[in-house]
Amino acid sequence: VCTFKITSLLIKRSKCVRHLRAFPGPPAHWFFGHALELMPETVLDKSVAWGVDYPFAYPMWVGPFLSILSIHQPDYVKTMLFSTEPKDDLAYRFIKPWIGDGLLVSSGQKWFNHRRLLTPGFHFNILKPYVKLMADSCKLMLDKWEAYSQTNELFEVSGPAVYELSDLINMRVRVFLYHIDFIFHLSPHGFRFRRACQEAHRYTSMEIASFPYQQPSRPSEILRKEALKEEAELEKIQAKRKLDFLDILLCARDEDQKGLSDEAIRAEVETFMFEGHDTTASGISFLFYSLASNPQHQEICREEILQVLGDRETLEWDDLNRIPYTTMCIKESLRLYPAVPGIVRKLTKTMTFFDGRSMPEENISKRHPHAFLPFSAGSRNCIGQNFAMNEMKVVISQTLSRYQLMVDPARPPKISPRLVLCSLNGIYIKINPLVEVKL
Repeated sequence: VCTFKITSLLIKRSKCVRHLRAFPGPPAHWFFGHALELMPETVLDKSVAWGVDYPFAYPMWVGPFLSILSIHQPDYVKTMLFSTEPKDDLAYRFIKPWIGDGLLVSSGQKWFNHRRLLTPGFHFNILKPYVKLMADSCKLMLDKWEAYSQTNELFEVSGPAVYELSDLINMRVRVFLYHIDFIFHLSPHGFRFRRACQEAHRYTSMEIASFPYQQPSRPSEILRKEALKEEAELEKIQAKRKLDFLDILLCARDEDQKGLSDEAIRAEVETFMFEGHDTTASGISFLFYSLASNPQHQEICREEILQVLGDRETLEWDDLNRIPYTTMCIKESLRLYPAVPGIVRKLTKTMTFFDGRSMPEENISKRHPHAFLPFSAGSRNCIGQNFAMNEMKVVISQTLSRYQLMVDPARPPKISPRLVLCSLNGIYIKINPLVEVKL
């Protein structure tokens, strides 16, 4: 059996080498591949440097048998994202014990059905009431910042909630022996991963199980499913309170009036607890840093925001489309610091890219639409991209109307592309109250 397995792997490697001959790349160690060069502290710089040396695409090897074609040219990216190729069964397989088979990792008819059921939950009528909730949450954050505005000291604005899980999955991808399940499970990292998953699942279970729901004759916290069954229709719930994502999951029905199973609901909640939190947290943190590093653009954004706000303290729904310059700065920050730094697909059939290797001189006004992919593209683009953009607009508008953001040039972030883009040494800024700036 062992001989057969080794022979199969060697045949697989031989095929990969043959297929990748058309794509020159950096030299790789015969056993480790590029794994030793893809450390968290250097992987981003290495990837960018290789992208300059090998235009369009280059192969990377993780160990002796796994090859990844890293593509970084918009037309190549478009070809990949608009294909029907599934997500890879490596990194996404490692995520499944954590978030289950939800919208992020599912495929085929299951993904199609879930996507169709969940899409109405991100209609603008559902998103509209959340602008005030975003503004209230942002005010709490800015009030906590007040102490830093009096001391002129640096403070950290980043800090992913699921940093350990993200770090362990990233490590498992990089260490090719950890691709073997039993080796990873027996390792100390496997033990930490299972413990972290249990903690994440415990929190999600608490969210699913109960919520404040006052009735004179019943406890204030009852099962959501029971409460929603009593409501009979989604419209009645929405008339009483803000509709949340879990309500939509519990009430979603297809043409045959079949809803999501308890297991599917749990997987989607786990998925969006990760996708909807750490990604926007990363995007907002790097947006703060970007504007703090470019005070001239920060001031233009502030003037635009103050003009729209007038005597009000927070943006309203209709204001979100009235801050075009701020929106451009948000998009530029997402281009420079994409919250999800990589998108992976597994090839099940030959994918032919366009011919030719010439690169025209770049003109921003004519930039390829697939040179900017903060929310991916194609059928599997981010279902919550409008929600995320609204949140970033609300947060940056309130922040710039209250504080001036500054950075310490001696403390730049050390960026690492994990599941979500992060900084190994944190993202630090300083703030000054806006009233003092105007004086």
